[in-house]
Amino acid sequence: MRFLSSGKVKDLYEYDEQKLLFKFSDRVSAYDVKFKENIPKKGEVLCKFAEFWFNNLPVPNHFVKRYSSTEIVVKKMKMLPIECVVRGYFYGSLIGRWEKGEVEIPKGTDTIIAAKLPEPIFDPTTKSEHDIPIDKNKAIEMNLVTEEQYNFLEKTSIEIYKIMADISDEAGYILADLKLEFGVLDGEITLGDSIGPDEYRLWLKETYSVGKVQDSYDKQILRDWLTDQGYQKQFDNERNMGKEPIAPNIPEEIIEKMTKRYVSAFTSFTGNSL
Repeated sequence: MRFLSSGKVKDLYEYDEQKLLFKFSDRVSAYDVKFKENIPKKGEVLCKFAEFWFNNLPVPNHFVKRYSSTEIVVKKMKMLPIECVVRGYFYGSLIGRWEKGEVEIPKGTDTIIAAKLPEPIFDPTTKSEHDIPIDKNKAIEMNLVTEEQYNFLEKTSIEIYKIMADISDEAGYILADLKLEFGVLDGEITLGDSIGPDEYRLWLKETYSVGKVQDSYDKQILRDWLTDQGYQKQFDNERNMGKEPIAPNIPEEIIEKMTKRYVSAFTSFTGNSL
C-alpha cells in the first residue's frame, strides 16, 4: 500500500483505486498542538469505535471493513470542506462565544455550564489548521458548500447526534457534543472520516451535574489539564506573537487516566474488551 499522508492522529494509505486505509495511532493533540507522548491503546480504541459507530448508524457511510486492530478500510470520496459540529449542552467554547455575541443559542437555554440545550444546535467550522466557526451565510459565501448541501448537513448531523445520544444513554453516558465529516460518494452526501473519542465529548451519567466541569471520557481530560495549568492561554499568546506553541510534557497520571477512560467507554458501549 502506498503512503499518502500523516495527520494529527491517523495515517492514510492508498488501499486500491477505490479505497483508502486509515491507520490510527496513539498520538494525541489538543488545542491544535501535537504532543510527543503517546496514549497507550488510544489508536485501537479509535479504530474499533469507528467500526462500532459506522455499523450502528442508519446512514450511508464510507466504511468498508476493519483491517486490523488499528486500521480500517474506507471508500474514497470527495470530502466537503466543513466540519459538522453538533452541540447538545452549554459547554466548552460555546460559552465564551455566546458571551461575546458570536453565536446564538435556543431561547430558554439555561446558561449555566453543562446545562442541556432545549434542542441540539448545528455549529459548524471550517476545516483548517485552526478551525473557524461559521454559520450558513458564511459557509455559502466562502463557497464551502451550497445552500442545499448546508441544509442537508445540518439536518443529518442533528439526526445522527440524537441517535448517538440515545445509544450513549443506554451505555450510561451523555454525549455532550459531536464533530462529523461528510463527503460526496457516487453523487450522494455520505458520512465519512472516523467517529470516536477524538470527535466528541462523553460524560458519565452517574457523575453528571450542572454547574461544574464534567469528568470526561475523551481527550477533554488533556484539554482540561492544559487549561488548569495555563497552557491554553500560553498557546494563544504564542500564536498571537506569530510563534508555534511548544507542547509541554504530559504527566504520567494524565496519560494513564486517558487510557483507562478510553478503554472503559469502549467496553461500556460495545460489551467487548481490548
